[in-house]
Amino acid sequence: MQFFFQHSELRDLFDKVVSGERISEGDALRLFESKDLNTVGALANLANERKNGRRASYILNRYINYSNYCILSCQFCSFARKKRDKDGFELSVEDILQKAREALALGITELHIVGGLHPSLPFSYYTDMLKALRALDSRLQLKCFTAIEVLHLAWLAKKSVEQTLRELMAAGLVSLTGGGAEIFRKTVRSAIARGKESAEEYLDVHRTWHGLGGRSTCTMLFGHVESLADRVDHLRQLRALQDETRGFVGFVPLPYQPENNDIPVKTPPTGFDSLLTLAVSRIYLDNFDHITAYWVGMGLKLAQVALSYGADDLHGTILEEHIFHMAGAKSPQSQTEAEMVKTIRETGRTPVQRGTFYEPIKVWEAAPTVTEAEPPSGKSRVLEDNLATG
Repeated sequence: MQFFFQHSELRDLFDKVVSGERISEGDALRLFESKDLNTVGALANLANERKNGRRASYILNRYINYSNYCILSCQFCSFARKKRDKDGFELSVEDILQKAREALALGITELHIVGGLHPSLPFSYYTDMLKALRALDSRLQLKCFTAIEVLHLAWLAKKSVEQTLRELMAAGLVSLTGGGAEIFRKTVRSAIARGKESAEEYLDVHRTWHGLGGRSTCTMLFGHVESLADRVDHLRQLRALQDETRGFVGFVPLPYQPENNDIPVKTPPTGFDSLLTLAVSRIYLDNFDHITAYWVGMGLKLAQVALSYGADDLHGTILEEHIFHMAGAKSPQSQTEAEMVKTIRETGRTPVQRGTFYEPIKVWEAAPTVTEAEPPSGKSRVLEDNLATG
């Protein structure tokens, strides 16, 4: 490895990573501007393996969107609808419970639930939903709501953000999602999500949640109208909050989907840009344990390659994804556990089924056996035993 970097223009950054020294915003910009993707990737892989070894994870989860009605009109969003639109939808709590029952039968451990800022659903709808899901199976991890949804719910309940989060936590919420971060720079945010919460508000919701003992993920939407410097600024603010709270369990860079929205982009994210962004994120975010390659936005094959460019997680089986697909994503709606395990094994890494907080649930053998090649009903034996014994 040292020989590989000996004559590289990035040798000084190799020395920093090896010695555990934090890289600066200027260093991160140099990495983003580099055309030597393989060298940046090798540096990111070094940083990742120092944290996570040769393991790579996935989660058995299901996405549920309770409604796509939204009072906002973000320019990049292809998901939101108004009440007058024929393709708008709204699920009852019983509808959501039925989806949860179906997912539990497949062995999922997490529900990922988000929606638009609904104009009329009462606050009790959200707390009743959480309580009903928790009653369905107390071991089910409920990862719900973006920061802007929390702000909306606080407005509905006429409560502070802290009190709103306390009530959601008491009802069964275990983790906030990281969605809605987009790009923090004000000029960019105004161009793509006018009327949405500010960067400060997004960060403060997560800060408050972390202060209550909660944990969450965070994201960055890249490849639209932002500059490379804007990406670095975004990562800087996430790293600073993580220094303060240590409440983020993982970072998920999201490649922009250009097809069905109001932001014209001449050159949407390429595979090169996606891998570079993941790699720079891994190197810069030294206080984050996990970086996720979101296969829905990247495609599973590119996400697989990303496991050698700093990522250590492929996200989940998902089962039903609307937001990226309504924006034009061509990836499948779901993946089986067997496909996730196979994808990770092909990179020479050890597959790990994880929970919401990236904690290991099942560590697979390094090489497949006849009985492990196709997990029954998409479930690992260990998970079946856990569900049976509690």
